[in-house]
Amino acid sequence: MLANKVDQKKKRSIADLSDDELKGKNVLVRCDLNVPLDDEQNITDSTRIVKSLPTIQYLIEKGSNVAICSHLGRPKNGPEDKFSLKPVRAKLEELLNSDGATIEVKLAPDCKGDAVKALIQEQQSNTVVLLENTRFYKEETANDPDFVKELGEPFEVYVNDAFGTAHRAHASTEGVTKVITGPSVCGFLMAKELEYLDGAVNSKSDKKLAAIVGGSKVSSKITVLNALVDKCDLVIIGGGMVFTFLKAQGHNVGTSLVEDDYVETAKEILEKVSKIEGKAILLPKDIIVADKFAKDATTETVSFDQIPRLDGIGQRSHHDRGTKGGLVGWSRDDHHERTDGRLRISEICQGNDGSHQYISRSDQRKGSDDCHRWR
Repeated sequence: MLANKVDQKKKRSIADLSDDELKGKNVLVRCDLNVPLDDEQNITDSTRIVKSLPTIQYLIEKGSNVAICSHLGRPKNGPEDKFSLKPVRAKLEELLNSDGATIEVKLAPDCKGDAVKALIQEQQSNTVVLLENTRFYKEETANDPDFVKELGEPFEVYVNDAFGTAHRAHASTEGVTKVITGPSVCGFLMAKELEYLDGAVNSKSDKKLAAIVGGSKVSSKITVLNALVDKCDLVIIGGGMVFTFLKAQGHNVGTSLVEDDYVETAKEILEKVSKIEGKAILLPKDIIVADKFAKDATTETVSFDQIPRLDGIGQRSHHDRGTKGGLVGWSRDDHHERTDGRLRISEICQGNDGSHQYISRSDQRKGSDDCHRWR
């Protein structure tokens, strides 16, 4: 997708479907509703829900019976209350009705099975069904054929609007397209991201091209990273994957999230870029130390090479393993000894966004790699 121009004939969105293809049809929408939660399960950032609204509202207006599926966090032992989509249901209903509409969002007790089928069959207009967390089943990430069949069976149309998970061949992102007999298309958010990527990466402009890559894993982004290195003048790396690159450079990363199997791969990418004139990879220059995961946390800024434990772009934390909580970047969906891969922890940064500062000043840099928060 990044290396070659997107085939416009294959990239279909819901806007390409006729009214007859949507009206009265049972439509499964894969959204990315993996929002951060605090210890009381309050949503601390609803951006992902807000971004999903245009596609959902469009389908409602077209008379579709809309069901939404998503994952939340990384549950490991089946259904757990702390990974339930209950908080998402309430926020989604609130946002859908913010303009005076009267849309009810019903949370299904599961993401598949007879109870889900019954909800879909009995669905009334101005009602949206939110399926429970798909990752309550390990078969979701395994793309298990039997699970795929149960998940997709009640539906006639599939819409993928979860750009952030589209690179994973999971049951809810890839498998269901093989069992839902009607159209499988992308939503407005997905279409916008694809259009932007295609235009930016394949642009013939003389302007310098910079890309920001975040997330927790290098392993899931190797292909993208290599393509971006080939296409871009500057690649800024943040999120949890920073630590794999820092370790590749020989720095201490403490007990931070590191993919040891990909340290050599990170070294190869860094070496590749170092040999190409005019290209650079930037990693965090300084980090924020906080005493707890909260907006009122006490923080200080220290150098990247003084890391006892690190989370996020510039997120270091002191953590007493005997105390639950108090770890910067340890989100509600990562309580199983995993750090948060988010590129920016809004609960801590409070607007001090170094990546934005860096990009906004990029025209004045004149080739210098030195700036506040980046190196």
